[in-house]
Amino acid sequence: MADSRKKPSLRVSEVFYSLQGEASRIGLPTVFVRLTGCPLRCVWCDTAHAYSGGRRMSLATILDTVSGYGVHQVCVTGGEPLAQKNCPPLLAALCDAGCEVSLETSGALDIGGVDPRVSRIVDLKAPGSGESARNHWRNMALLTARDELKFVLADRADYEWARQTVAEHRLEQRCPIVFSPALETLAPQDLAEWILADRLPVRFQLQLHKLLWGNMRGK
Repeated sequence: MADSRKKPSLRVSEVFYSLQGEASRIGLPTVFVRLTGCPLRCVWCDTAHAYSGGRRMSLATILDTVSGYGVHQVCVTGGEPLAQKNCPPLLAALCDAGCEVSLETSGALDIGGVDPRVSRIVDLKAPGSGESARNHWRNMALLTARDELKFVLADRADYEWARQTVAEHRLEQRCPIVFSPALETLAPQDLAEWILADRLPVRFQLQLHKLLWGNMRGK
């Protein structure tokens, strides 16, 4: 009798090659695997095209596609990649293949099952996103120096919330922290000045890919 078990697969929105635009790997040539689907609906979301659609790909096909670019850095993103049950196996398989792997996740889902070789870039949702109630706060205790925490901020109220969150949880002692402005609502200069005035132990960052190419898909 034929084996009826299905091979592991994921729904993939796109696989593309570009410069990493965020976090500590900013500027590095990177292959991006963008998975389809997200349970959140952030006000300032710039990847709504990944909410649905895409194509079903086996783990082997994804690995072959990534390998074809000949690049060591790989970022699995979304959407919300952890919304697919086969995301952790994909991450582990990429690590096994010798890739330097990062995961961009909203922080609304448990990151505990992610392979420890993966750098988890956790996007903690501020109130201005409309999704702060979805934050999975137990993730904070799981962060290590290999991970990073990102805050996208829409206004001064978001900034104050983020500043208090960092202080309350002593997050700077766990991992690097990035503050970025939601460009449609918060002037980058304002955020930079607030960080300087408060001498926060965080990195200010603009999204490099948007400065170079705008909000273009596959970049």
